[in-house]
Amino acid sequence: MGRQRQPEIRARLLDGCTRHLLDHGLPVASLRTLADGLDTSPRMLIYHFGTKDALVREALIEARRRQRELFDTALRHRPGQDYADTLTAAWTTLTSEQAYRYVRLFAAVHALPPDEVPWQQFPIMAVHDWLPTLEEGLRADGHPQPHTLATLVLAVARGLLLDEHATADHERATAAWAAFTTMLRSRPSADLAQGPSGQ
Repeated sequence: MGRQRQPEIRARLLDGCTRHLLDHGLPVASLRTLADGLDTSPRMLIYHFGTKDALVREALIEARRRQRELFDTALRHRPGQDYADTLTAAWTTLTSEQAYRYVRLFAAVHALPPDEVPWQQFPIMAVHDWLPTLEEGLRADGHPQPHTLATLVLAVARGLLLDEHATADHERATAAWAAFTTMLRSRPSADLAQGPSGQ
């Protein structure tokens, strides 16, 4: 009779690997690198996860779950509050040290060649996961094209986060985000969704 896997040990190892990725990023050189950081052995990691790629993929999925929990809390619609105000306040969370670790990790995933991405579904999910949350808030504010505008909000947020990650210029990125959310309040939403030409 084979030895039964212990879920609590597996969960502890997955948590440790997730924290390792958030602290050190990608790529992961070897199972030995992970094992040394988790005070365990490569054999134990193989026993619970099978391969390095499987472990890294699970750790990325767990990191993504934690990021979504953090970001969704900041971005979700709050009844009675203008969604532009919600987005303005959310910037503090999106640029916090806790959030920065996720931005840094997933920027590294995006930078990998397609055939080296440990979690193949991630690039598409990284877009579509956020749209319903943004769309809900924009729809509640009465924007006529909330799905289109949600794509724009996501693109601006992601671009500014990557800008800040690259330049460490928090003040400039914050000012740009404030200017953008002001446009959501003051400029006709149809113009924002359709672009300057109205097409």
